[in-house]
Amino acid sequence: MSRILASVCALALFTVSAVHAEESDTCLKSGDSIGAFYVVKVAGAEDDQVEKGEKLCYRCRYGQRPMVMVFARETEGNVGKLVQEIDAAVAANEEAQLKGLVTMLGKDESKLKSSANKFASKTGAKNIPFVVATDHEAGPSSYKIAEDAAVTVVVAANSEVVASHSFKTADQVDVAAIMGEVKKALN
Repeated sequence: MSRILASVCALALFTVSAVHAEESDTCLKSGDSIGAFYVVKVAGAEDDQVEKGEKLCYRCRYGQRPMVMVFARETEGNVGKLVQEIDAAVAANEEAQLKGLVTMLGKDESKLKSSANKFASKTGAKNIPFVVATDHEAGPSSYKIAEDAAVTVVVAANSEVVASHSFKTADQVDVAAIMGEVKKALN
């Protein structure tokens, strides 16, 4: 009986380890460190002292502050509402220094810049920059953004992931869940 129990426990441990390893290859997880990545500012955040067209690392600029990073291949569905909620949260949490960032991903850099400008205008966001990643096709490699994700959102604080989500379509973006995690990052 004890051998059977030991075998079942070993199998369960192996299965959990295998699942965890598989998941860790697809996106950042809670507790993971967030790395630097370079972008070009296209629109938004008029008062952040960064000129449009300037190349920089916003993640580095934000340091250990709480932040919400949206990586978008699509801007339809719930993405606009999410960006508006993040923009409002950044304004409401100035004392906590909450930051946000929308990074456009895709193949054609000039189309991405045009999309970023249109999306910034459409959302009316004033407190967060809209940027195009230097590695605009896949996004920053250390973030392990799923190739088939329309939108990936990373909520971080103290340079660590609080939560991350990948959505296959823009309609699946769960604004309430993400904003709940933003509140956790502020505490």
